[in-house]
Amino acid sequence: MDNNMEFSETADGSPGGADEQADRTEKAAGADKTDRADRKPELPKPDKDDLRPGTILLDIFVCFLAALLVSASLYYFSNYNNFAPGGVTGIASILASLTESKFGEMTMNMSIFMLVLNIPIFVLAAIFVSRKTGIMLIVYLVFQSLLLMLFKSLHTRYGLPYYGAFPDGNCYEDGNNLVFAAIGVGVISGLGFSLMIRRFGASGGTYAISALIKRFHPEHNIAWLSFAMDASVVVLAFFVYRSGANAVISTLVNIFLSDIVVDFMLQGLRSGYKFEIVTEKAEELSAELMQKLGRGVTTLHAEGMYTHRDKALLICIVRKRQVGAFLKILKRYRATFSYSCRVNEVYGKFENRPATANKKADRSPGEKR
Repeated sequence: MDNNMEFSETADGSPGGADEQADRTEKAAGADKTDRADRKPELPKPDKDDLRPGTILLDIFVCFLAALLVSASLYYFSNYNNFAPGGVTGIASILASLTESKFGEMTMNMSIFMLVLNIPIFVLAAIFVSRKTGIMLIVYLVFQSLLLMLFKSLHTRYGLPYYGAFPDGNCYEDGNNLVFAAIGVGVISGLGFSLMIRRFGASGGTYAISALIKRFHPEHNIAWLSFAMDASVVVLAFFVYRSGANAVISTLVNIFLSDIVVDFMLQGLRSGYKFEIVTEKAEELSAELMQKLGRGVTTLHAEGMYTHRDKALLICIVRKRQVGAFLKILKRYRATFSYSCRVNEVYGKFENRPATANKKADRSPGEKR
């Protein structure tokens, strides 16, 4: 009887309960492993797109304008002067130059290679980044390829000129050289790239690949990717084109200038300088800045940790042309410390009404003064 009682009290009061508990634990662990094995990593979903008709028409117009700038610069300055632009377009240009003897005209081949190399990348961008962005990049690429073919056709039929940098080539004029050609394609194509990047966040294969990597791994720095793409174009240009160092230097100048133009356009034309000033004359200095420069000033409380005296931290953003006048005002105030940094794309505007006017405006009509 005692043995039966002792046996029945093991593991949830049922005979053999310890063995059953071990079996259940083992089965649960196996099921958990199966679930983890069957669980697939979630792919990033594309962003929600703005599909209003007016927005789509504007997107198509931006694609056409950007494609016109880029294709015109490639035809006029680059394609006939033995150097390549950067990125995937540069690789397409090099492939077109290599296959020109077998497949014919370089401009036609370049258009085809641009489509072959870029469309798979843009399709992936449409799937994982943004459907509209991927589609608009394809539209931009098709515009660019068709415009390159159009320029070539106009050259064949009507003698549309291009910038000839070599004395023994066609369309050469005194004073033409590779440096001017590289400057021209870098600046003009940079304007086209900046239009696409401001509107869609990408302008070609390299930018689309960067966007895809950022989508899957937002913590990664993808600056190395652009550098690797451009560096590969420079190295290939040295071996493919027979102009030696001229091709390398022209390609570097083109890439460098296009990046500068893109950075300038992305930073915006409304850049300025932000000054932060620690002072004990907050009221007087703020009043003079607002009166003479017409810029607003924001005040924050500050404390000097050496003297433990109360001070004010003034924040003021001015245009580049106003920096000199700002510094002249600042020099007249003692016990004042300031530093500045550049800011891009200053947006917004406060109502420039003095505090007394704001108080009067806030009063209700029936309130006594």
